[in-house]
Amino acid sequence: MKIILTHEVPGLGSAGEVVEVKDGYGRNYLVPRGYAIRWTKGGQKDVDAIRRARKIHEIQTLEAANEVKGQLEGVQVKLAVRSGDAGRLFGSVTQADVVEAIKAAGGPAVDKRAVAIASPIKTVGSHKVSVKLHSDVVANLDVAVVAAA
Repeated sequence: MKIILTHEVPGLGSAGEVVEVKDGYGRNYLVPRGYAIRWTKGGQKDVDAIRRARKIHEIQTLEAANEVKGQLEGVQVKLAVRSGDAGRLFGSVTQADVVEAIKAAGGPAVDKRAVAIASPIKTVGSHKVSVKLHSDVVANLDVAVVAAA
């Protein structure tokens, strides 16, 4: 089955690529979750639109990615959230929360899909978060989660 990827799928490809996958994988997993659409002759227009949108959000050069990495790693990210008495959060910290905290700390604009949280952040304290800026550049941040007053 030929499909057009709408999101990056590890081990398969990035958004805008036309790939061949097994019928069941495409029909039962990729298409229902919105990771891909079925390929048609008119689908080439969709491929072009996806590529244009991806280029807008993507950092173009390795030098620019390294510059943004330096800016990110120099920012002290502090996130105030509601928590209980034992330091457990009411919910968890999401990628969007981290992006807003970076922006509030004076850091560069980052796409929330580029933020990777290794394990869910559900307690106050310092947590490691990585931001994939380029295929070869990943910035590692320490996010300080504190209880909101």
